[in-house]
Amino acid sequence: MAEHYGTAVIPARPVSPKDKPNAEGTVNVISTWIIAALRNRKFFSFIELNSAVKNKLAEFNAKPFQKKNGSRLSAFEDEEKSYLLPLPTSTYEIAVWATATIQADYLITVDKIKYSVPYEFIGKEVSIRYTGKAIEVFFHNNRIASHVRRFGVCDPVILPEHMPDNHKQYLTYTTTNFLEWAAGVGRSTETVMKVILTANKVEKQSYPSCKTLMKLADKYSIERIEDACCRALAYTPTPSLKNIQMILKTGQDKVKPDKSATGSKPSGRYGFTRGAAYFGGGEIQ
Repeated sequence: MAEHYGTAVIPARPVSPKDKPNAEGTVNVISTWIIAALRNRKFFSFIELNSAVKNKLAEFNAKPFQKKNGSRLSAFEDEEKSYLLPLPTSTYEIAVWATATIQADYLITVDKIKYSVPYEFIGKEVSIRYTGKAIEVFFHNNRIASHVRRFGVCDPVILPEHMPDNHKQYLTYTTTNFLEWAAGVGRSTETVMKVILTANKVEKQSYPSCKTLMKLADKYSIERIEDACCRALAYTPTPSLKNIQMILKTGQDKVKPDKSATGSKPSGRYGFTRGAAYFGGGEIQ
């Protein structure tokens, strides 16, 4: 508060009224003078009480000194008023302080809403100062982050400059980017990518899975990704990322289907064939 108003606080020593006798004496005189004058009056609201106190205070300040010329009001106007500083343009807000250790997601929590700090401070203990309008984070008395305070229910407030490079890259991904990449790989991959994007209520919730599918191409190859997606679509029209991962891990994408066995039905010559007569008590045919 002292910094906000451009002043300094010099505390008096405890139990030493000699440090500020004039102030202590005046407080005692003025409180007794006003209370004594208003002691028999009844007030029905704080507004009415404050108005009466204000009038008595103005009367007290205009009262002439007993041992010198002038009054407290004239002494203020002649000797002190010119030294006053202008009031700050913004009103002073009471701040709340707290401490927190930065977790791996480089987020702090204030009233159930998360705010980011630079990822370099993961594992460090920081001080948090928050008012009705702002959130500030300090490390060793140096401010490392500030946010406009949010209220209600909202997503985490994350600034791009607080993110590591690999997390910043995630912000550049869009549905169009994923579909263009998948189309360049092959028709099956494009179909699987569309399935993954529609697997959640919100497309952005599917972005991590889409990004993982792209990384699988770096680990295996674009050709194997296309073959794995083709194999997965042969099993189900709505394959998941786990299906693709399992096919690649087990090498099923490398196994080509046996075309000679397709299109022919089992002869049924082997094993027992039971007709309707069997279930009615007849012999095995």
